[in-house]
Amino acid sequence: MEYTAAELMTVNSARLLRDGEVVFVGVGLPNLACNLARRTHAPDLLMIYEAGVVGARPNRLPLSIGDPTLVSGASLVCNMYDIFTLYLQRGNVDVGFLGGAQIDRFGNINATVIGDYQHPKVRLPGSGGSMEIAGWANRCYIMTPHQKRRFPERVDFATSAGFLHGRAQRQALGVRGGGPQAVVTDLGIMEPDEDGELVLTALHPGVTAEQAQANTGWALRTAAALRVTEPPSPEELRILRQELDPQRIYLK
Repeated sequence: MEYTAAELMTVNSARLLRDGEVVFVGVGLPNLACNLARRTHAPDLLMIYEAGVVGARPNRLPLSIGDPTLVSGASLVCNMYDIFTLYLQRGNVDVGFLGGAQIDRFGNINATVIGDYQHPKVRLPGSGGSMEIAGWANRCYIMTPHQKRRFPERVDFATSAGFLHGRAQRQALGVRGGGPQAVVTDLGIMEPDEDGELVLTALHPGVTAEQAQANTGWALRTAAALRVTEPPSPEELRILRQELDPQRIYLK
């Protein structure tokens, strides 16, 4: 069964989530991945949205973190301050799901500017809550297309902290959250080594390690036990296409 790059990333990201976990949901494809997981293998996934919604069970795919559909059937609605202090900073969020324009070799995320900060080539939306999610969630997952411009050795601007210049630096600064545990792309999956550097650990069907390296801005190392992911199932694709995003808002 044929599938798109966006569908491939979404399905493989959704599979990282476990039933019963508390996940802080980001906008865009992470939003789609979390809702797919809840409708498949993780029905008791507790989804938190930045606007102040806890236990969201939206009947349709929310278009943003402030979409009114998030309130219907939710366990709790509160203010932003409570979401970040009482849930995220206290260690009550298992997973933060993020995206970004650039991700570097230590999992740092840029969502602010491309180029020099004072005279950028492109000005991006900025952090929103992603800095706090990256710093405080017990673990984070990142998803983005695998293109060389998106994976420089160092980000142009560090919007959200991965492992900074290495895992030891993050620990020395006292950042409690566990940092990025996987980066899911349309070519494969990268995971941090003992120093926090991203290493290629999985390839999607039909993709080679050489393709991944050609689309990465540093000398990407490959895990000794490189695995191949399972392709999207017909049921996963049906839910994505017919139930979650029939208008192809995210899957365009």
